[in-house]
Amino acid sequence: MTTNRSAVIFARTSSSGYLESRQDTTRQVEDLLHYASSNSITIAKVFEEHLTGGKANQDRAILQEAIAYCIDNNTDLILSEISRLGRRCLDILETIKLLRDHHINCYFQKEQLSIFDKAGKENPYLAIMCAVLGTAAELERETIYYRLKSGREKYIRDGGKLGKPKGSGVKTRERLAEEYRAVIRNLKAGQSVRNTAKITGVSPSTVQRLKKEFEL
Repeated sequence: MTTNRSAVIFARTSSSGYLESRQDTTRQVEDLLHYASSNSITIAKVFEEHLTGGKANQDRAILQEAIAYCIDNNTDLILSEISRLGRRCLDILETIKLLRDHHINCYFQKEQLSIFDKAGKENPYLAIMCAVLGTAAELERETIYYRLKSGREKYIRDGGKLGKPKGSGVKTRERLAEEYRAVIRNLKAGQSVRNTAKITGVSPSTVQRLKKEFEL
């Protein structure tokens, strides 16, 4: 990244539960703020996105807002890793080309890569590295989807029912444990709030509440 320039932080998490998303995004922002401070970079703005990276970049409103801000204000972009820019290889390469054409630097902290070096010279190997890493991120997304789909199908075969259990009013811990035993079982097995919600068909907010209630 060129020196004496301001930068925008873009943080993304694919977690669907609000509390989990905030924690993950906050951790990314803190790490990137530390990087900026260590390199005497002034942070002009922070953009935080809470949705799956599987969406096409053109449909990611906050990402598009961050890119537009960088171009309009001649400001660089900092991300924790390439997958935060997208999980589709073509999307990543097109976005990098757009930034490069406007001479906006983009730095990926984890991979230690940037479009331009400190002297402002373009990195000739960036496109190749992004193609390789972007393809890996795309394959990872497909693997995660397959595992979640497989887990949900097994849950249904074993007699599980998707959707919110019937009933209303204040529920006792015993009733909660009975109605949401599949959720509790998945949480005890180490599944995240997001994965548990997708496998059981229960809303992430309910899973988060049960996790807190039963101290899982």
